Amino acid sequence: MTLNDLQEIKEKEIAARKKIVLRCCMAAGCTSSDSKGVKERLETAVAEAGLQNEVEVRGVGCMKLCCEGPLVAAEPSNALYVKVTPDNAPAIVAALKGERSTLAQTDPNAAFFTQQMSIVLGNCGVIDPERIEAYIAADGYQALHEALVEMDPKDVVEAVVRSGLRGRGGAGFPTGLKWGTVAKSPGAKKYVICNADEGDPGAFMDRSVLESDPHSVLEGMAIAAYAVGADQGFIYVRAEYPLAISRLQTAIKQARQLGLLGGSIFECPVNFNVDIRIGAGAFVCGEETALMASVEGKRGTPRPRPPFPAESGLFGCPTLINNVETFANIAPILRRGADWFAGIGTEKSKGTKVFALAGKIQNTGLIEVPMGTPLRTIVEQMGGGAPDGGKIKAVQTGGPSGGCIPAQHLDIPVDYESLSTLGSIMGSGGMIVMDEGTRMVDVARFFMEFCMDESCGKCIPCRAGTVQMHHLLEKILARKATARDLAKLEELCDMVKNTSLCGLGQTAPNPVMSTLRFFRHEYEELLQPDPHAPPRAAVPQTAATN
Repeated sequence: MTLNDLQEIKEKEIAARKKIVLRCCMAAGCTSSDSKGVKERLETAVAEAGLQNEVEVRGVGCMKLCCEGPLVAAEPSNALYVKVTPDNAPAIVAALKGERSTLAQTDPNAAFFTQQMSIVLGNCGVIDPERIEAYIAADGYQALHEALVEMDPKDVVEAVVRSGLRGRGGAGFPTGLKWGTVAKSPGAKKYVICNADEGDPGAFMDRSVLESDPHSVLEGMAIAAYAVGADQGFIYVRAEYPLAISRLQTAIKQARQLGLLGGSIFECPVNFNVDIRIGAGAFVCGEETALMASVEGKRGTPRPRPPFPAESGLFGCPTLINNVETFANIAPILRRGADWFAGIGTEKSKGTKVFALAGKIQNTGLIEVPMGTPLRTIVEQMGGGAPDGGKIKAVQTGGPSGGCIPAQHLDIPVDYESLSTLGSIMGSGGMIVMDEGTRMVDVARFFMEFCMDESCGKCIPCRAGTVQMHHLLEKILARKATARDLAKLEELCDMVKNTSLCGLGQTAPNPVMSTLRFFRHEYEELLQPDPHAPPRAAVPQTAATN
């Protein structure tokens, strides 16, 4: 494969396009509502109308507005049909010929779409994720060629450093710094791992990227491998994502066939292979040391650090671990420049962030916005606010590791630093909205039950502490707890946070702590008087004074 070969594939793909395209969402959400049947019926309707030479029916990835699926978009008319059934297909095709349509549509110029800035999601819902030619036509693998042919490894690392990209997996560690550490670590063998073990309740960002644009992740991994000196990569993806796994397998096979993975990539002395490792669904395997243990065939439990994976990771070798969204940012950064990326977002949080909007909100689905976008803009304008005229009470960010942000703080900019001031985190991008009917103690119990079930049990603070915290929350909800129990809950939060081995235990108390901070009255309303509390001293009666 050469640059000329890449350009030839691109030109051929563009030349073969038809003037009218019907894009049908084939991501997991829409396929669960029979978008496959919609696509097949559209193809039949196009053939029956004699429009095969003019109309392409294209299966694409996630089109973002998941609550309205299955979705079908028509180009160039810009019509976006919602909740499409196979029976609607003839009417959609008839509309292409100018017939009036009464099918349900949504406004593509609504705030949900217009306020997005798509970098990671740029190809999602646009290209066919199962055809590498479609990705190449969208400038795919050009950044890999530029890196291998025109740049030294240290230049690639420097570009990532200048971009200001921070890891999108939750902690927000500077990506370039991590790459530089792995590049400098001595070792004849190095690895690159993509963490696709997305386990937060309500989160589906990484799954959607893998289903919609898998080559963007492979290209980012290949660039990273060149930068740090690795020749083997692994994508660790949970077994609950069968469609993502299938499309990754197809993408890897296609890239190998074209010489974009494997040996002598772009006729350079660079070798890089990628294999998939499927996880059994343990949430703790999202933690990097537990993930590596699972890849090695061991039980997925974390280990103390240091040494950090950048120095001693998979099989004791220097290992670079980033998540799906982080790798998907790499090719755009090289194509458009580090300064372009650094010009988006805030001073300390550069670029965009993908969020999965879920919960008590009208528009559920995927959004990608510049860092620093106010939370109110996301949930009220883009999300459409609470359904049925309700009011938003709080927004949970960061999943089980995050916190609940109350409605009075919705004007906060969404970036790493700002969210931390309210006791929450960015996390991988889950965003669950709650309305006034939500009881916040129930929310805390739900996330504590999740962390309790998912604790690997290796360290006592997490193994026993989460159980005790869950027991106290149950006791509070049963109206059997007293103020002493509430004080004990707070003590346990502090202990588990500061003594647990890994991030699961260290952040498990966050939902409890944030709800206590902002909604303490909801806890206190459920408490019973403490029969063992000393009686209050009588207050002496005094004459009223002015």
